[in-house]
Amino acid sequence: MSVGDGDFLFSNNIVLPEKDPGFLARPLHIDDFDKGYVELLGQLTDIGTVSRDAWQKRFREWQASRGVYYIAVIEDVKSHRVVAAATLLVERKLVHSVGQVGHIEDVVVDSTYRGKNLGRRIIDQVLYIGQSLGCYKVILDCSENNVQFYEKCNFKRKEYQMARYFPDPKL
Repeated sequence: MSVGDGDFLFSNNIVLPEKDPGFLARPLHIDDFDKGYVELLGQLTDIGTVSRDAWQKRFREWQASRGVYYIAVIEDVKSHRVVAAATLLVERKLVHSVGQVGHIEDVVVDSTYRGKNLGRRIIDQVLYIGQSLGCYKVILDCSENNVQFYEKCNFKRKEYQMARYFPDPKL
């Protein structure tokens, strides 16, 4: 990282170097709003409307929550677009001798870049980050059609996922 290192979400010291010179693996940067990060998330789920101001505010909130949010991205160095991303949230526990658990969320690869092993590489990034931070395990929830992919990444099926959605979460 160089000038403006304070605009990265976390230190580049815990990111695996990307082996393919056409791609750059790195922490999320505040300028990724202009590099397609928000649109990339839109390929995963409904993101609603996210203005530049809302993006910058949320990014700074993530930064202020030191040690919790680790969003890794892979950038296409030619197009300067974010083409893969994953989030690792670190939960501090009392169990396991006040250990830490990593939770993977929002894993996405741009639809035009699928089949280039970027999914595996972004998962390897967040696993490396979790291990570097001392997490005793990293877990995730996924749909049934993604189980085989995560099994190839050495994840094991464990228990069940449950969810409850709120119609108006701002009550």
